[in-house]
Amino acid sequence: MDAADVEAVWRIESARIVATLTRFTGDFGLAEDAAQEAVAEALVAWPLAAPASPAGWLMATARRRAIDTIRRRAALRDRYALLADDEEVAAEETDPDRIDDDVLALMFINCHPVLSPEARVALTLRVVGGLSSEEIARAFLVPVPTVQARITRGKKTIAAAGVPFELPPAGERRERLSGVLSVLYVIFTEGSTATSGDRLLRPDVAYEAIRLARTLAALQPDEPEVHGLLALCELTAARFPARTAPDGSPVLLEDQDRCRWDLSAIHCGLAALAKASARGLGPYGLQAAIAAAHASAPSVEATDWDRIVVLYEALGRVAPSPVVELNRAVAVAMASGPEHALAIVDELVASNRLPGSHLVPTVRGELLSRLGRRPEARAELELAARLCTNNRERSVLLRKAAALD
Repeated sequence: MDAADVEAVWRIESARIVATLTRFTGDFGLAEDAAQEAVAEALVAWPLAAPASPAGWLMATARRRAIDTIRRRAALRDRYALLADDEEVAAEETDPDRIDDDVLALMFINCHPVLSPEARVALTLRVVGGLSSEEIARAFLVPVPTVQARITRGKKTIAAAGVPFELPPAGERRERLSGVLSVLYVIFTEGSTATSGDRLLRPDVAYEAIRLARTLAALQPDEPEVHGLLALCELTAARFPARTAPDGSPVLLEDQDRCRWDLSAIHCGLAALAKASARGLGPYGLQAAIAAAHASAPSVEATDWDRIVVLYEALGRVAPSPVVELNRAVAVAMASGPEHALAIVDELVASNRLPGSHLVPTVRGELLSRLGRRPEARAELELAARLCTNNRERSVLLRKAAALD
């Protein structure tokens, strides 16, 4: 087994290993450090002799590292006895097919309200997702020391706040679930359209969010918004294969080869949406329903834009935001014409609800172009290009502006 094999096993098993160690040591930082030491040991040992049970090997090695540390901490001698003596529990812990509330508790800890949003994302990707600091830094285009500092501060904040390793009570869990979902949504959104850099997509980041959403759906099967977020991610990711050309340049929706869309992801997304719909759609479910309308249409022209407008109106009532209004304007333009849509966008401009965003001039430029107001459209698209921090998106905007000369 090589380094790639170690990484693959770690990516799958890290959350369960850290969660189990945290539950028995009562020390989140110790658990994560011990698990990392086990991975480092695996990188040396596995190429020489592959273990029969990689997950069990990692768990046993991490437990030994934790025990070694606890031995050096006299104040935790009783916890060491608990870890060292209970072999039956240890055997249960290494079951690779076991899915229990430990992983769910780990998600809630990493998304605790005492943490900053940046720390929640970093900790979730590191501890639950198994990504390295380097991978997280590349994903969000920040220096590695920044990621490491966020993780370190996050652990200290959790320790200082005395956050217990346990699932919150059912009522509190439902209140805090929105925080967990929002972290996964941020991670997926960055993967589906990078905020900056030379790549439009960061599929590895997006697919990590999907994997975590699937885990959460398995652990919280009765929460409709969990299935709604999973459906949104699956249906959006289904279009990834057609969203970029071989050279990495963006392919607009109207130009995408829909035969390249991932049908299995669409089916998974629709199945998750059906589960979300059983109790009425929330914000993520409504967004998933919009994504489903796109995924089910054979072409842009055949898309049910009237339904999408209605869905955006519903989304605007339950989760109002300027981005929702802007997206509604795009749907209105397709359903009723650019004049009606331009009025919505102009209202957003007048209220200055998205200052500094390239999205408003992008949409406004498109609408003005469709209305034949070419000089105004070109100015808007050029403004959008100046504001856009993703190089791939910027090139598309500049190309559209140049075509209006």
